Amino acid sequence: MNEKEKMLNGLYYDATDKQLEEERFAAEELYFKFNNLPPSKNEEKLEILKKLFGKIGKNSYIRSTLYCDYGYNVEIGDNFYANHNLTILDCAKVKFGDNVFIAPNCGFYCAGHPVDAQERNTFIEYAKPITVGNNVWIGADVCVLPGVTIGDNTVIGAGSVVTKNIPSNVVAAGNPCRVIREITEKDKVLNKI
Repeated sequence: MNEKEKMLNGLYYDATDKQLEEERFAAEELYFKFNNLPPSKNEEKLEILKKLFGKIGKNSYIRSTLYCDYGYNVEIGDNFYANHNLTILDCAKVKFGDNVFIAPNCGFYCAGHPVDAQERNTFIEYAKPITVGNNVWIGADVCVLPGVTIGDNTVIGAGSVVTKNIPSNVVAAGNPCRVIREITEKDKVLNKI
């Protein structure tokens, strides 16, 4: 099994592997071009995202700046919106459902490293997938860690560090992020305006 196969299977792998370094460099070239296009060049930006990501749904928009490791492990559903400074360390799959809104300065980090310093200094690491369901709103400065799933219709409060799975239909926040309450009919505001 080569290092890429180990990475994609959640095993410890050598992050300095030549093939992986080349793939990260190729992704960096694409997101550099994306980040340096003027806002008026939406069509060109979308074409870059189609080359970079494994999947990008219709009516999806990402504001500059964007950073990722490989890009091909990122799958984005329809009606996706990400504000400034989105970082996705996609050494494993990162899947976003439909109608996902992401506020500024959010990070999705699949990569993990050994706790033991001597092992960590060998540049081995592991990766676990991240899944974000449909109709999810993620507040500013949220950090989502390896192996996390966020359920449908959920709101993650600003500044949260999501270390464990969060169920559907809840408001969750904190460090570590935890469920605060369920979302109910009382949360609907359109009929109150």
